Amino acid sequence: MRVGFLIIDMQAVYLEDLDKKVIEHACAYINHVSGLIRDKGHVVIHIQDVEGMLESNRESFGIIPEVRIDESDLKVSKESSNAFWQTELEQILLEQNVELVIIAGFAAEHCVLFTYNGAIERGFKAVLLQNGILSTHADIIASTYRDRNLISHTAINYLAEHSH
Repeated sequence: MRVGFLIIDMQAVYLEDLDKKVIEHACAYINHVSGLIRDKGHVVIHIQDVEGMLESNRESFGIIPEVRIDESDLKVSKESSNAFWQTELEQILLEQNVELVIIAGFAAEHCVLFTYNGAIERGFKAVLLQNGILSTHADIIASTYRDRNLISHTAINYLAEHSH
């Protein structure tokens, strides 16, 4: 089974109100998992929300430097909460033969959740990365984890080793 790791909206413009330690904690998990995924020949996709981006604020819409990006990683731009809506994401996943999407990033109650639901609606298996999603509301993360499929980095390591 081929895995796609979706890293959603890890952009300065959205993360400026979060504590730096919270961001660094999530990025440690995101970077670890993206390394595992890449090393085993699976797909890492960075998703950027470009709604409201102008030439004057373009820099703040960039992915934060704490998130490692490899030249093999793919990028998808979106203008709505669901990264599948009016983007090429579904086509990319199908072309890459991805069956399982692991989702991380910002914001648990918006883009992460809507993309998770969008993946399921399109027939993909979807899980959230434990310790890899962010929100400006800590209680939202707990309820998001409670009500959705969740995966740890150790399980991802096993999965990456034993799937293709």
